[in-house]
Amino acid sequence: MQSTKTISELTDEIGAMLEALPDWEERFGAIMAMGKELAPYPEEFRREDFIVKGCQSQVWLYPQLADGRIHFSADSDALIVKGLVALVVRIMQDRTPQEILAAPKDIAERLGLVQHLSQNRSSGLASMLKQIRLYAVAFSMRTSS
Repeated sequence: MQSTKTISELTDEIGAMLEALPDWEERFGAIMAMGKELAPYPEEFRREDFIVKGCQSQVWLYPQLADGRIHFSADSDALIVKGLVALVVRIMQDRTPQEILAAPKDIAERLGLVQHLSQNRSSGLASMLKQIRLYAVAFSMRTSS
C-alpha cells in the first residue's frame, strides 16, 4: 500500500514512536513485533541472489517493480534483524525508484538506532539500505531506457 507520507516524514514518525517507548528493551520489542508483521516470504525467492551482503544474519530482500513503484518482500533468520528489515521495508515500500534515490542517507540515525545497535547489526542495517538503493538504481535504469 502506497504511503501518503514522504520517506523523511515516515522515518521521523517511526523514530518518534520508538523514542516514546520507555527503554531500549521495549524499543527492541517493538522492532521485533514489526518483523512478525512481515508477510510470509516466498520460498522461491529464498535464494543466494536475494541475500543482502554485509549482514551477519541471513537477510533476504526481493524487489518487484509494478506501476513504477518498487514492492519489497523480506525476511531474516534472526528476530531483531527481521524487525530491522521490516522497519526499513515499511519506510521504502511501494516507492518510486526516484523517491528511494532521493531519500536521506541518514535514515538509521534519524530512527535513533545507530547508537543502540551492535557494530554488526548497524553494518547490516546499512547494507539493507544500500541494497534497496541498488535495486532503485537498477529499476530506474530499466524504466528510463
